[in-house]
Amino acid sequence: MRKGTGLIHIYYGNGKGKTTTGMGLITRAAGYGYKVLLYQFMKNNKTSERNILEHVPNITIENGREQVKFSFQMTAEEKAEARTFYGEEFKRITEKAERDEYDVLFMDEAIYAVSAGLLDEELVLKFLREKKEDLEVILTGNTPSENMIQLADYVSEIRMVKHPYQKGQKARAGIEK
Repeated sequence: MRKGTGLIHIYYGNGKGKTTTGMGLITRAAGYGYKVLLYQFMKNNKTSERNILEHVPNITIENGREQVKFSFQMTAEEKAEARTFYGEEFKRITEKAERDEYDVLFMDEAIYAVSAGLLDEELVLKFLREKKEDLEVILTGNTPSENMIQLADYVSEIRMVKHPYQKGQKARAGIEK
């Protein structure tokens, strides 16, 4: 990627498709020849999209936690442990992205981790302000702060109008998970 061209993308909201949008973008980038790094916060290492993306040249997927609970299911002790873990992982992933000269960094559900109090927002904002100029960064989640929105170049809200979950339909492998 040319120097100074790396922008920041935020895909957020209560609708289905935030991760899917980011996955489409990294697939496009890898197809073009860009070097892509993917890390998923708040998800285990068994998401369906990983099964195919692990075989795509130019995409590196870093493993996160094996066992993941929604933040509202965590005890105070589990939240404290998750906050430490995700803070360390964020530093490791962002350092790897810059050290190994990736073109695109996708941090799936980083915004959710921040809004749930499991990732320090100031750590994320500092990285976004100081990142290498040519690193494209993609963040997803539910509710970004105004500070995050202001730093981003692309901000897209994905809003739920209707979802089968409202009728009791569980998440289906290959479609919702």
